Amino acid sequence: MTATRPRTASRVAAVQALFQAEQREQSVEAVMQEFIRHRLGDPPGAGGFAEGRVPEAEVDLFARILRAAASHEALDHDIAAALPPEWPLARLDAVLRALLRAAVAEILMAGGPPARVVINEYLDIAHGFFSGEEPGLVNGVLNHIARERRAAEFSGPR
Repeated sequence: MTATRPRTASRVAAVQALFQAEQREQSVEAVMQEFIRHRLGDPPGAGGFAEGRVPEAEVDLFARILRAAASHEALDHDIAAALPPEWPLARLDAVLRALLRAAVAEILMAGGPPARVVINEYLDIAHGFFSGEEPGLVNGVLNHIARERRAAEFSGPR
């Protein structure tokens, strides 16, 4: 991420926080507060990305995504329904699960950015984490959910 992409940095931080919450079995709210206090922004002397910080993240967007993803059971239902049979939700890598939860939460978020923007952002993030089939899976799942849940955005000419 670069200094010119703070919204992308917010999304990356959201994926990291959702991953941490699942791995440590902590509440999303507790992890969110920890990230806001210790990992977002770049105070003097902090090491930036190299030290696990996300210096350019927008705290408001980060928090909105996490709060929307906090009850991931509903998101998991949509994600599982969009996954191919050979990729059940339980089989997914934990980072991939966190990425899909953040993306779907943002797609379903009232007043959020256009679905195509969300899909492109999370596809870029997926390419940053994975080099195999995972980005294609992310694209397929998010397109399926966005076309189902935000059909009006896909009904006209491209």
